[in-house]
Amino acid sequence: MQQLRRLGTGIGWRPEIAEAVERMPGIDWVEAVAENVCPGHVPESLLRLRERGVTVVPHGVSLGLGGADRPDESRLTALAERAEALGSPLVTEHIAFVRAGGPLTASPLLEAGHLLPVPRTRDALDVLCANVRAAQAALPVPLAVENIAALISWPGEEMTEGQFLYDLADRTGVHLLIDVANLHTNHVNRGEDPSKALDELPVEAIAYVHVAGGFERDGVWHDSHAHPVPEPVIGILADLASRVAPPGVLLERDENFPEPAELERELAAIRRTVTRARARATVGAGTRGGVAYAPTPPKAITGDGVVPDTGSAGHPQHAAAAPVEAPTGAEDAARQRLALAQAALLSALVAGTPAPEGFDRVRLGVQARALAAKRADVVAKVAPELPEILAEVYRPAFLAYAQGHPMSGGYRRDALDFAEHLLLAGLPESAETRLLREWWLERSGPAPLSRRPGARLARATRRVLLGR
Repeated sequence: MQQLRRLGTGIGWRPEIAEAVERMPGIDWVEAVAENVCPGHVPESLLRLRERGVTVVPHGVSLGLGGADRPDESRLTALAERAEALGSPLVTEHIAFVRAGGPLTASPLLEAGHLLPVPRTRDALDVLCANVRAAQAALPVPLAVENIAALISWPGEEMTEGQFLYDLADRTGVHLLIDVANLHTNHVNRGEDPSKALDELPVEAIAYVHVAGGFERDGVWHDSHAHPVPEPVIGILADLASRVAPPGVLLERDENFPEPAELERELAAIRRTVTRARARATVGAGTRGGVAYAPTPPKAITGDGVVPDTGSAGHPQHAAAAPVEAPTGAEDAARQRLALAQAALLSALVAGTPAPEGFDRVRLGVQARALAAKRADVVAKVAPELPEILAEVYRPAFLAYAQGHPMSGGYRRDALDFAEHLLLAGLPESAETRLLREWWLERSGPAPLSRRPGARLARATRRVLLGR
């Protein structure tokens, strides 16, 4: 496994806090959402940070490495371009699926608009390993993959999270991005012990660590990235830092941004936690009879219940990134089984089909509502004119729309489809309706706009209906 540079303490760069991040003391590096950075037009703030020697890491959210399909070449190319444009030492993505359906299932392709958990089964692990190898081969820098937060559990799982991540790193040589907030989320929502997960992790594979906040509602923890970091998450960070010196630690905040001073206090708390945990670990190493010793690193157990071989230092020996091999019949069969399972789950979440057998229907309802709310929030960001035009009507109208209209083409397409849906539903004529019509017509196609709005709407509507 390739040794990565130490990153230090960082914060998630977002346009809303760009100026504040530039002024923050002690920021060694930042992480930017890869899909929000255009290689030919890197934000000036990121360029200034780079000129000061601040490392910038692109963090992808749409590759879907845990999905049944092979990674999309255009998405891999885009991620590689961003790594090169930012001069990044590595790129990161998630162990998740974000879309399902399509040719493998002979069903419509559905988009989740969010990260969904991969079942911890051998089929899913085989597919994930193949997808990670393909991504590693296509990227110019090392890849690290992140454990995600989940509201739901898959029935019939064959491994714990720690075992799943251990085998993934062992088979592919991929680095890990460990999100301690996600470990807390899965503790609340799925009853998983964060300490046990850390026991089983290959800690030497960690590239860096995420820390973030969330909130609990009706016994469910929501990983919002919009709230202060709670004490249990700080506790898990301390546990991790007592086992290994994390190469980097990063504070994530995506919305509901507080004053810069509050973010700086959270960063200071993160630094203190790591420093104190490392100091305690060093003292704990101690000596016995004048001979220095260190605690034996915990041994992970594979999905087969086998304790892996370790090197002389007590650390599992991970393979280097394996070359991409031609898919086998067994891999193709695993992909199809995984595709059918993921399509059934996503269809239940976004299209209202029956819940697959073995899932908690109540928890699926919570996840479905969370996905619809996420869609509404992101569409409001990518098309801010819609909530401005529709005012208080926007959110209930969008949530009603989302119940019967799964997303299939990304958030910008979703915004257009939502506006089209409202217009075709026959809204009463009003100033808001005219503004919505003009907004949709300006963005709905390449045809030159007529000066007569009625003619433009008739032509566009006819084109849509003929297309269907």
